[in-house]
Amino acid sequence: MRPLKIAFFCWESLHAVRVGGLAPAATCLAEALARRGHEIHFFTRGPGPDERNGVRYHYCSPQGGNIVDYCRDLSLQAAALFRGEDSPPFDILHFHDWHFVEALHLFRDRKTVLSFHSTEYGRNGNQRGGWWEFGEISGKEWYGAYIAKRVAAVSRTLRQEVMGLYNVPDWKIDAVPNGIDPDRYYMPVDAGAVKEEYGVHPYAPLVFFGGRLAYQKGPDLLLRAVPAVLKNRWDAHFLFAGEGDMHGVLSRRAGGMPVRLLGYLDEPAYIRLMNAADIVAIPSRNEPFGLVLTEAWSAGRCVVASDVGGLSENIDQFVNGVKVQPSAKGIADGINAVIGDHGLCCALGRRGREKVEREFRWEAVAGAMERLYEQVL
Repeated sequence: MRPLKIAFFCWESLHAVRVGGLAPAATCLAEALARRGHEIHFFTRGPGPDERNGVRYHYCSPQGGNIVDYCRDLSLQAAALFRGEDSPPFDILHFHDWHFVEALHLFRDRKTVLSFHSTEYGRNGNQRGGWWEFGEISGKEWYGAYIAKRVAAVSRTLRQEVMGLYNVPDWKIDAVPNGIDPDRYYMPVDAGAVKEEYGVHPYAPLVFFGGRLAYQKGPDLLLRAVPAVLKNRWDAHFLFAGEGDMHGVLSRRAGGMPVRLLGYLDEPAYIRLMNAADIVAIPSRNEPFGLVLTEAWSAGRCVVASDVGGLSENIDQFVNGVKVQPSAKGIADGINAVIGDHGLCCALGRRGREKVEREFRWEAVAGAMERLYEQVL
């Protein structure tokens, strides 16, 4: 297609403020579109301005007493920066999740796209209780989907969830998966030496969890699965990389078990450890796509994951991974099914890497997003 001038609105990026999987998803898509000849401006948080890998970044410093007010201020600041760059005018305005809905409202007459990387119900629906922000954010998601010219979701499952929650008609919403640069997540390592650095015997099986220590991601389910795995393999070890509001309770419950909570790891350390693991566990209760799945596959790792969302869509049972019920028993059974068979673990990981090469490279995903843009134009 012809070169476009595209504005991305995303509250995190790889080059400034990073919170979770939204940062690589939006940043890498922006860079892939830039490689295809488009002019990309990325409005986000942090110091700046800046230009990285062909993408121009425009940074905001929002304030607010709660997440809703904070993101309203973020929207208004981004809108002001956008107006300063809108000559010649942008062809496409692409918003990622709900954080910039006020800006989407201001520019609702333009060619707009709203990408859902998750929903507030998916993130917090099972715990919402009387939390007022749940209703506010869900309302913003509904309104954003209503006024956007086109909506995208990162999996078919999330597409159905958004349609059901917010009454989005099927003609208006497309499933466009997240992508990955698999070479970025593969690193030849001496697995035994890496294990020893973390206090694990070189020949002991290592189960790795990488992600937010949050209810949605299910680290507590994996921790509760540990005793059942140890009955099968007494020498197994479990390493958790990530931060989140469940850190305290997980730390208390992990006492006396071969479990370590490592906190946040920078990307090189994270990739190195993932490549040394025997099994990558993804025990999520809700997972719209599951970037850690494609990261683990890129590293050629065996994956045991909850049979939910994008994980369920993308894993072929006992072909390139193991899908289990999102429960402590399900996760323990899945790990026990493969932990004693090194050849099977290697085969599942190898086929996962092959699937990434076929379906999830960023160039293919950027092409799919271009086709969505064509529909908007």
